[in-house]
Amino acid sequence: MNNAVPLPLNLPELRVEASGGSLVRRTILPSGVRILTEKMPGAQSATVGYWVAVGSRDELGSVLATPAAPALPSRYGSTHFLEHLLFKGTPTRSALDIAVAFDAVGGEHNAATSKEYTCYYAKVRDKDLPMAVDVIADMLTSSLIERGEFETERGVILEELAEASDDPSDVAGERFFEAVLGDHPLGRPVGGSPDAIREVTRDAVWQHYLENYRPQDLVITAAGAVEHDELVARVVTALTAAGWDMESVAEPVARRESAGVEIHRGAPVVVVQRPNEQASLIVGTSGFTANDERRSALSVLGSVFGGGMSSRLFQEIREKRGLAYSVYSFAPSYSDAGLFGMNAGCTPARVGDVAELMVEQLHLLADDGITDEELRRAHGQLSGSAALALEDSDTRMSRLGRAEITQGEFVDLDEALRRLDRVTPLDVQGLARDIASRPISISAVGAISENAFDGLGSALEGVAS
Repeated sequence: MNNAVPLPLNLPELRVEASGGSLVRRTILPSGVRILTEKMPGAQSATVGYWVAVGSRDELGSVLATPAAPALPSRYGSTHFLEHLLFKGTPTRSALDIAVAFDAVGGEHNAATSKEYTCYYAKVRDKDLPMAVDVIADMLTSSLIERGEFETERGVILEELAEASDDPSDVAGERFFEAVLGDHPLGRPVGGSPDAIREVTRDAVWQHYLENYRPQDLVITAAGAVEHDELVARVVTALTAAGWDMESVAEPVARRESAGVEIHRGAPVVVVQRPNEQASLIVGTSGFTANDERRSALSVLGSVFGGGMSSRLFQEIREKRGLAYSVYSFAPSYSDAGLFGMNAGCTPARVGDVAELMVEQLHLLADDGITDEELRRAHGQLSGSAALALEDSDTRMSRLGRAEITQGEFVDLDEALRRLDRVTPLDVQGLARDIASRPISISAVGAISENAFDGLGSALEGVAS
């Protein structure tokens, strides 16, 4: 494959010979269901995922009653609820039946909720793929969402959130999103807050399910030992048996707008006081969208700046000064927004010093750029890690899902490496200058003094902690 392959929503069939001898195909059924496969030479297992492009950002808040319409309860937390509830039984399978189906063949099955999509997936031997297709199709289309199970799972989710709230790094991460993104829907926690989970009703979650789990919303991706035509036929049979009308005509739901939106920062500093031996610290700012043309340069920047043991952050903060055990940068991206963050765990008394060093290193990168040697090393790290990741059918299944739902194009390893080859030191420096010009936010969890971040007054626009 020589270039990225567009994935237009009005093209019913598509076939691509990708790097490494794999074959990528896509079929859009009349009902709007999209099925993508990547056949991997020599594979004896397969990973299949059922995706809907609805995540925590899509949940509706409560709506007050008006003379023309009744009040509507909040749906915050509905996406996470459904991730749990779809495993709890259908008219033809109990929750135990679903678990036994995969355990009996040594398979793996799970689900993942994100801010912009939800995926239900399984990894099995090739001969067990038809079973995985049938079971997940039944779960996704025919979940009972019984009231008793709903209340039981409410308790389970609250325990899950309680466990996360005991993890300082999780808390710092959630507060960082809120601090940077403010009232943007991406700033809300993926799993919902404890208050939202306590308040959301079964009827609100049921309505969220009905509105977002439809044929035109569904994307199915599979990678490994998979025959495309056989999978398509199996999907049609499974969805028809579950009661979906696969003959009705519907267009696939449009992808989200990919243009960036203006971000109004929520807070410059958020400190959560905890009597911990180590503080969790995140310093950063707004970032870039998933389809930003500079994303290859961003990958290089991340590698040089905070992507490994040879990165600038690691060398300066851990190796030279011994101020942290773990320190790195990260840059999550979404359809219309993103973040750039620097993460470290350190002694509470040193959070100010570490934060100042992080900002200092970012500005040095913006002022001086990177060396040719750093560019070469980053290219090697990124190309090697990408190639190794693609040995796994899970990664390839996920790559297909993101390509179809978010990016609107399929990029194989060869094209990804060509894009990396085109990145120059000036590209990275320009990106660093852009990031360094933005107001930063700090999220910290631990026994932190009130004036810990006073030294960053100018970067924080003069705000106190």
